[in-house]
Amino acid sequence: MHFLDQAKIFLKSGAGGPGAVSFRREKYIEYGGPDGGNGGRGGDIVFEAVAGLNTLIDFRYAQHFKASRGGHGMGRDRTGKGAPDMVVKVPVGTQVLSEDKEEILADFTKVGQRITLLEGGMGGRGNASYKTSTNRAPRQHQPGEPGEEMWVWLRLKLLADVGLVGLPNAGKSTFINQVTNARAKVGDYAFTTLVPKLGVVRHKGRDFVLADIPGLIEGAADGAGIGDRFLGHIERCRVLIHLIDIAGDDPTEAMRTVEAELEAYGEGLEEKPRIVALNKLDLADAELAEAFGDELKAAGADAVYPVSAATGAGVEALLDAVLGYLPEVTALENDSSGGVSEDADDEGEDEGDATWSPI
Repeated sequence: MHFLDQAKIFLKSGAGGPGAVSFRREKYIEYGGPDGGNGGRGGDIVFEAVAGLNTLIDFRYAQHFKASRGGHGMGRDRTGKGAPDMVVKVPVGTQVLSEDKEEILADFTKVGQRITLLEGGMGGRGNASYKTSTNRAPRQHQPGEPGEEMWVWLRLKLLADVGLVGLPNAGKSTFINQVTNARAKVGDYAFTTLVPKLGVVRHKGRDFVLADIPGLIEGAADGAGIGDRFLGHIERCRVLIHLIDIAGDDPTEAMRTVEAELEAYGEGLEEKPRIVALNKLDLADAELAEAFGDELKAAGADAVYPVSAATGAGVEALLDAVLGYLPEVTALENDSSGGVSEDADDEGEDEGDATWSPI
């Protein structure tokens, strides 16, 4: 399934049905009088957040959503049938923006949330409602109110508890594969990850969602590389894991580069708590890891966790630190369908997790 996180769609609620002009005609009954019923109400445009969706790809092929018109009134004082609502199903995390993207009209943060964005028009009055003591045979009626219409933008911000950031080739895909049920592509070239990936981590009886976004490079805020368009998917995260390649040219400069791009993007990302992890520990010795750790702390990191996403070394301590930033109940309470199994956690310990502690 292709990933799409923005889409522009047209919405139109249903118009109200027209009222009827009718007169009662029955054998042997004189002066039956008006009996035209009112029109039915037009359908509303309703948005609903549903589970099982994580992309807006469906809106690439269906861009116009129009609710039905209300039924017209009929004789014998029969009111027209109200039209059904047009329900637009979107993934959790979707925002509905105005056409100029300046106003957030709706924000869906939980499954089952429903918002009526456009209301259908009221049905028109039939001639029976105009009858008075001085107007015994009215012929006027109302056509029904027109529906509302507008263009809107849909913007998806994936809901995740923890975000994974870093330069390209920092080992983020390997890390998310190690700790979750995700199967992200891994390659020895830059920008292996082209779209955000989600995975469920199960650690010490608790579940949380981890989001991996494409790597950032210097100038991403100005469009360099893949740019910073996917940073919106970690705006809702409680904590960020900043993964740094210990085998890179300059780990300290790598940290500063990503920090600068987060600050340039804004939206509160620069204020989110961050956990710095020095990755690819299997390619370096303990002395080098400690030296780089001291440099990163001098550059502003509170603590540095040496890990190896490939072997699992140090991952246990890093996930312990992550749990400290999450509430007792996270996004997927007791969901055993995904994530790292208890056996996988045990394997991590066998790889030497107890040996590697924060620097």
